[in-house]
Amino acid sequence: LSNFWPAPIKTKEVTFPSAEHAYQAAKTLDISQRKIISGLTAVEAKRYGRKLDIRSDWNEVKLDIMERIVRHKFGQEPLRSMLVATGDQPLVEGNTWGDTYWGVCRGVGHNHLGKILMKVRSELSSTKEA
Repeated sequence: LSNFWPAPIKTKEVTFPSAEHAYQAAKTLDISQRKIISGLTAVEAKRYGRKLDIRSDWNEVKLDIMERIVRHKFGQEPLRSMLVATGDQPLVEGNTWGDTYWGVCRGVGHNHLGKILMKVRSELSSTKEA
């Protein structure tokens, strides 16, 4: 379920190799910077994203952007089936590097990515049954 997992995310201007690439690129409105990010590895894209001139509304839009990216990623097979197959298990973005916004580190965190994954899974599960 990792954002580093290869799963093409297409926008009008660029196709990104993973959700991580798309998320980091969304931090800027500069298309040339987004294109650079698309050519990096996921690890490089994450590092590059820390150096960007971040768009002024980033804190207000980043949750919605991540949700759109996750929806796009898991709208594709076989990832859709893989996410749905997790059933009703709690999904936690566990980490050891201190990310308590997107995940949980040492039992502490908001787990926003896990919550988004569970929301999208629930929606995909209900449309599969319909």
